[in-house]
Amino acid sequence: MLVGLDLGRRRAASPAIAQARDAAAAARITTSHRLDFSPEESMAELRELATSAGAQILTEIIQMKERPDPATLIGKGKLEEIHGMVASASADLVLFDHELTPSQQRNIEKVVDARVIDRTQLILDIFARHARTREGQLQVELAQLEYLLPRLTGRGVQMSQIAGTSAGARGPIGTRGPGETQLETDRRKIYRRIRHIKEEVEKVRRVRAQQRLRRESVPVPTVALVGYTNAGKSTLFNQLTRSGVLASSKMFATLDPTIRAVTLPSRRKALFSDTVGFLRNLPHTLVSAFRATLEEVQRASLILHVSDVTSPIRHEQDVQVEKVLGELEALNKPRLRVMNKIDLLPAAERDALEDDAHTVHLSAVTGAGISTLLDRVDALLQDDPLRRVKLAIPQREGKALAMLEGKARVYAREYQDGVVHLEAEAPESLLRKLQAFVVVR
Repeated sequence: MLVGLDLGRRRAASPAIAQARDAAAAARITTSHRLDFSPEESMAELRELATSAGAQILTEIIQMKERPDPATLIGKGKLEEIHGMVASASADLVLFDHELTPSQQRNIEKVVDARVIDRTQLILDIFARHARTREGQLQVELAQLEYLLPRLTGRGVQMSQIAGTSAGARGPIGTRGPGETQLETDRRKIYRRIRHIKEEVEKVRRVRAQQRLRRESVPVPTVALVGYTNAGKSTLFNQLTRSGVLASSKMFATLDPTIRAVTLPSRRKALFSDTVGFLRNLPHTLVSAFRATLEEVQRASLILHVSDVTSPIRHEQDVQVEKVLGELEALNKPRLRVMNKIDLLPAAERDALEDDAHTVHLSAVTGAGISTLLDRVDALLQDDPLRRVKLAIPQREGKALAMLEGKARVYAREYQDGVVHLEAEAPESLLRKLQAFVVVR
C-alpha cells in the first residue's frame, strides 16, 4: 500500500477560501517554472519506485493535512483507516512517500499491523538491488547503515534479524543488505563496520584519483552525463560510445559508473562518463556515500544535463538535478542541455523544436541529433583547443602524415615537389608535435 501526504491543506474549506487559495497558488506557480512536485506527481514517482523494487501495488491513499503529526505523520484517525485498507487488501507492506522518524515508523507499525518503510529506505533498497561492483555495494551498505543506525533504538531484536544478504540478493523490500554483516544491537559493532567501509571507500577514492591523474597526464577531457533518473542517460551513453551499458525503464538501472572513450568529429578523443540518476529528495546519505563515484561529475570538463522532453514534470525534475549538482559543487561547470526522447513527440511538435547555443534536441533511441550533439561537445571542450593551420609536410615523413590524418580534420591537400601542403584543424597537443611543419604566415 502506498501512502502520500499533501501538506499545507485542510481537508475541507469554504468555496471562497478554496478559490482564493487556488488563485494565490496559480500566481506563485506556473507550469514551466514550478519548483516542486504536486502530491499526485510525487505519488506517481513513488509508484514507479515501488514497481522498480519489485512491489505489487494493491491500493494507495493521499492524506491532506495542514502540518505533519509529530507522532504518526498523518494522524491516528487516518492510521485506523489505513489499517482497515491494509487488512481488506491483504497488504504486507506500507510505503510512505515521506521520510519517517524512527518513532513515527514504530508508532505507525503498531497501528497498521504491517511492515512500514519510508521513501528513503525504498530508494536504498533499489540501490542495493542494482549495485554490481564491490565499490557500489560498499557505498550502498554505508548509506544503509547510516540510515538504520538511529532506528536501532527499541527495534534491536527486529533489526538484528534482518537478513545479512549481499546487496543484490533477493528478499522483501527494505530488507536487502546492508551487506555481508547482520545488523546487531551493539552500536559499537555498527560504528566499527561503518569505519571499515569508509576506509574501503577511501581506498576506492585513492584508486580513482590515481586513474584520474593518469588520464589527466594526457589531454583527454571528460564529459559527464547527468540527469533525473530514467531520463535516458544510459541509452544516450550507449549511442555515443557503442557500448552495452544496461539501459532500462526501471529507476536506477545504472548505479555503477562507466567511462568510455569517444572520437569527436575533430578526431580528438573524449571520455564520456555515465552516472547514477538523480532524484527528488535524494537521501543525503546516498549523496555522501556515492561521492567517490560522483567525483567524475566534479572533475568533468563538460556536463551534459539530459532531460526527458516528454515528461510533464520536466522542469521540476531539472530543479532537483540542479540541487544535487549544487551539493556536488559542480554548478560552475560548463553545461549543455540535452533534450532526449524527441521520437516520442508528435511530428508537428518535433518539427517545431529548435536547438540553440545551450540546448540540443535528440533521440538516443533512433540516433537523431547525435551528430549535432557531438559537434556541440567538440566546440565546447577547451581542454585541448583546436586551431586551424597550414602545414607543409615532406612525403617521406609518413609518421607525421599518419598522425595528422588520424587526429585532425583535413580540409585541403595539395602535392608539390615531394611535399604535401595541407590545411587542417588540429588540437594544440598535436600541433606541438608537428610544429616544425606548420607554415608561419
